[in-house]
Amino acid sequence: MKNQHLDSKILSSLLQSKITFLLIGIIFASLLISQFAFAEVFIPPQEYIGYFDYEGVYTVGGNVKNQNDYAVIPTISISVIDGGNTFTKIISHVPIPSKTDIPFKTKFPEVTGNAPILLAPELKFVKTKKDPISIEVLYDKTLIKHDDGHVTGRIHNNGNQTIFNPKILAIAHGNGTVLDVVHNIEYIDKIEPGQILEFSMYPDPSITDHISFYSCFAPVDTTVVPVTTKKNGGDFDFRYDSGAWYSAAKFNEEGTTLTIRGYNSYPLETYANFEFPQISGKEKFNVTLNDKPVKFIQSIDENKFWHVAFTVGPTSQGILKITGFEKGLPPEISKIPQWIKTNANWWSTDQIPDSEFLEGINFLFEKGIVVVPSNELTAKSNWKLPVWIKTTAGWWSEDKISDDDFLSMIENLVKRKIITI
Repeated sequence: MKNQHLDSKILSSLLQSKITFLLIGIIFASLLISQFAFAEVFIPPQEYIGYFDYEGVYTVGGNVKNQNDYAVIPTISISVIDGGNTFTKIISHVPIPSKTDIPFKTKFPEVTGNAPILLAPELKFVKTKKDPISIEVLYDKTLIKHDDGHVTGRIHNNGNQTIFNPKILAIAHGNGTVLDVVHNIEYIDKIEPGQILEFSMYPDPSITDHISFYSCFAPVDTTVVPVTTKKNGGDFDFRYDSGAWYSAAKFNEEGTTLTIRGYNSYPLETYANFEFPQISGKEKFNVTLNDKPVKFIQSIDENKFWHVAFTVGPTSQGILKITGFEKGLPPEISKIPQWIKTNANWWSTDQIPDSEFLEGINFLFEKGIVVVPSNELTAKSNWKLPVWIKTTAGWWSEDKISDDDFLSMIENLVKRKIITI
């Protein structure tokens, strides 16, 4: 009886321990589920990866999910530990509509070690207004993954507006994990309502043999990459759109030659279009790659921006050199980057959505061009613009009001909490 009583006490104790352990497990799981369920904008760990690409450049890719019932503009902070150094990049991601995923990718040429450590990303976001782009990937027999790992397919504009410069992003999977973030290799100038166009995507050559399938196809309509570099003692802002990748932009001491490292790891030729603000309006550019001449087209758009466009050869890399810049800085460079004024012009004439104009306004705050006291700020952003602001933005883009007047208007809107940041 004594042993039987002892056995009962032991059994009861074990049962209580199991129940306690089970309750702790349930509570812990509930916390995890709650954390996951209420993380309305997040990057799933299984869709976040760092790897060395075909050219030996450390590359980080991931997928941002927006589960809110409103659109957002995410800002992603990515850090990589390489030996005794930590390198951080801030990505201002494209606007993501409600209930939508859009991947991203960036590169760290600074990483030179063999065993970098990719830290968990930090993610912030602001609210915006952004309808889903009216382009759909056709999931039919024309969407094909080929034996060499690349994929071809078709997109359809099912809306009633022309979409300019669309790009298609996707995630490549293999070996049970995410391998790469890819995009269409060919330049698409525009897609008209009802039109169907073909596209192709190539993963980085270093992982082509391991790809099993693609997911998260995401058409986007924001493709330009803003770049800021030093020139004649100030900041020089320009942009580029390309199927290739460029980094480490630098001017010579005279401010007349821009060098920038670029490469295209894909087995097909792609495109590059650089957009520069005028200095004198008399610039005559010349382009070389690894000191060999590159055939290019120089043009100027309706907003007085220079464009330098050329074809990028397959699996090519090296130092791109663009000469012919005038010394000094553009007249507007000291106040507001010209591309923001261009966006204001396009927004005032309904050529771009609210979200793209607001990206420029957000840039002004990030760079400290517009400053308000910290007690004027709110915890979350809620971009919401009265109609009359579009008229004022149009006046500013046409130089009917000054930069200072425009910046004062933005500061006033923040202080009145019409715009919150």
